[in-house]
Amino acid sequence: MKARILIAEDDADIRQGLCDLLEGEGYAVVPAADGLQALRFAGQEKFDLHLLDVMMPGKNGYDVCRELRRKDQQTPVLFLTAKGEEIDKVVGLELGADDYMTKPFGVHELLARIGALLRRAKRSAAGGAVADTFGDTLKFGEAVVNRKSFTLRLRGAEAPLTPREMKLLEAFAARPGEALTRDQLLNAAWGIDYMGTTRTLDQHVAQLRKKIEADPEEPRVLVTVHGVGYRFVKG
Repeated sequence: MKARILIAEDDADIRQGLCDLLEGEGYAVVPAADGLQALRFAGQEKFDLHLLDVMMPGKNGYDVCRELRRKDQQTPVLFLTAKGEEIDKVVGLELGADDYMTKPFGVHELLARIGALLRRAKRSAAGGAVADTFGDTLKFGEAVVNRKSFTLRLRGAEAPLTPREMKLLEAFAARPGEALTRDQLLNAAWGIDYMGTTRTLDQHVAQLRKKIEADPEEPRVLVTVHGVGYRFVKG
């Protein structure tokens, strides 16, 4: 059965080019010309992957991703953005996107990333995730993570967690006190066939520190191990 991909891109030429490319690779594609149309299509049928441009009329890619994640935490979201600033990528990841590519992008890399996201989603749906050895809550310093509601509570304030952030926290919780390499953490949260860079991991850890640490600038729970990666210091 063909994987179904929703493409939300307001540039007609780019949208048609993506449709031709992905259909040529055997995917079933549904194109949307803006964010509102993308949400309407997503509400009408189930997709295996959402490919979202960031800058769109009506609702931008961030708005679309935010609404999609309210109902569906599992379907992969890949952002296409002309913006290169780090803050824009962080916003996308914070909203629950699985990956992003900056325009202009290479066709082969785009296909590789789409393939990797679909394979990971398929393995997860088939029960390929790591066996669950935790309870409903995890403790990180003074912060309490609720694995059912995907929320984190620190000193009375509650913050939402993305699926990727939850996977990272579970990886840390499984091996407290150990210096985990960036590759180990990427494999745990993104899968062994992840095509991106370790910078994506660093951005996620930075966002987690804002939610977990009393002082994100002086982390005491998720600490950096220079030249290696990160370590969870269990209090």
